[in-house]
Amino acid sequence: MGSSRRILGTLGLLSCLTLSVTAPTAGAAAPAPKELPRIPFTQRYQAVQHGGLVRASNSGISCRKEQSPQAEPCAEVKKGAAGVNSDFEMFYSEVDKDPDTYNSTRAELKVPQGAKVSYARLYWGGNLRVGEQKPPEDNGRVLVAEPGGAYKEVLADTVTGHRTDAGSDAYQASADVTPLVRKGGAGLWTVAQLNIAMGHSAVGAWGGWTLVVAYEHPQEPVRRISLWDGFESIAARAADATVQIEGLDAPAGSAGRVGVVGYDGDRGTLGDSLTVTADSGRRVSISDEENPFNDVMNSTITEFGAQSFVRQPEHVNNLGYDADVFDLSPALSGGARSLSFRFTGESQGHFLGVLFVQTDARR
Repeated sequence: MGSSRRILGTLGLLSCLTLSVTAPTAGAAAPAPKELPRIPFTQRYQAVQHGGLVRASNSGISCRKEQSPQAEPCAEVKKGAAGVNSDFEMFYSEVDKDPDTYNSTRAELKVPQGAKVSYARLYWGGNLRVGEQKPPEDNGRVLVAEPGGAYKEVLADTVTGHRTDAGSDAYQASADVTPLVRKGGAGLWTVAQLNIAMGHSAVGAWGGWTLVVAYEHPQEPVRRISLWDGFESIAARAADATVQIEGLDAPAGSAGRVGVVGYDGDRGTLGDSLTVTADSGRRVSISDEENPFNDVMNSTITEFGAQSFVRQPEHVNNLGYDADVFDLSPALSGGARSLSFRFTGESQGHFLGVLFVQTDARR
C-alpha cells in the first residue's frame, strides 16, 4: 500500500447491497445508495454443535516486476521477504490453464471425514483501481470449481463497501455456497474471475478469496461457532475497530481459535495489531510466529503460524491479502461469556472484512 492510503480513515463506504434489488419503475431515477463512514461488523452465522470451522483461501494477484528501486526482488517477496504491493507491477495468478478465465487460484478445504457441512460462505474482494479501472458491476460474480469439478457461476447475495476515492476502489462480496460445498466436500477448490485490477500505482493491487465452512461431527467437542463480516477501513491514528461477541459460555481452560480476513495489509509495515479482552478482564495480544503482534496484517495465509493446507500458488507474502487463523485459547484460560476483539491500523491503513470464532462450549 502506498502513502496515499493514509486517506483511509476518512473513506466512505456504501451500505450493504443485494443483487436481488427490485428494479426501479420505468422513467424513475434509481435512488442513490446511502453512503456510510463505515460498515460495522454484524453476525452472519452462529451455532452450538459438535464440530467446528475450517477454511480455504488464496490471493488472486501477485508481483511480476519491481517498480521501486528499494523493492526486494519479486521472487524473494513471494518466498516471504518484506514488500508492499505499491512497489511492484502486479499481475494475475493463473493455475487452471483455461484461456477463458483469469486470476484462477486453488486452496485445499479440509472438511474432516464423516463431517456434515452445516454452513458455507465464500468471500472475495479487492481493489478495482490500479493501472486499470475495473467495472464495479462485475464485483458480484465469480467462478468456482469443486474438487475435480467444472466451473460454476456463483453470484453474491451481499456486496459491501464499494466506493471510489482518490487512491483505491475497494469492495468485498460474499455468497452462501452451502449446497455447493456439501456436494463438493474436501479437496482443492478453485476460484476464478475475481474482479480485481492489475498493474502498478502508488496504491497497489490486491485481492483474494476465502471459503469459511462450519461443520458437524459427532466425535468432536461441543463448540460455539460464530461468523461475522463487514467492511471496516482501519487507518493509523483513526478510531480502532471493535467486534464484540456475546453469549459464549466458554468454561475455564477452553480451547478456541479466531480467523481474520483483511485486505491491503503490508508485510514489514508496522503498527497493526489485534487484541482480545474477555469479560473477566483478561486481555491478550493475538499473534504467532508468522504474524508478529505489531504486524498482524502482513499478507499471510496461515493457521497457528504455519501453512496448514495446500494452495496453488502458495506464496508466503501475498502482497495485500490476509486470511489467518490464530490460537484463542490464552484468552479463554479463565473462561468467557463474551470477547471483545480490537483491531488497530498500520501506518498506511488496511481493510477488515471477516472474523470467525470457534470456542469450546459447556455440554
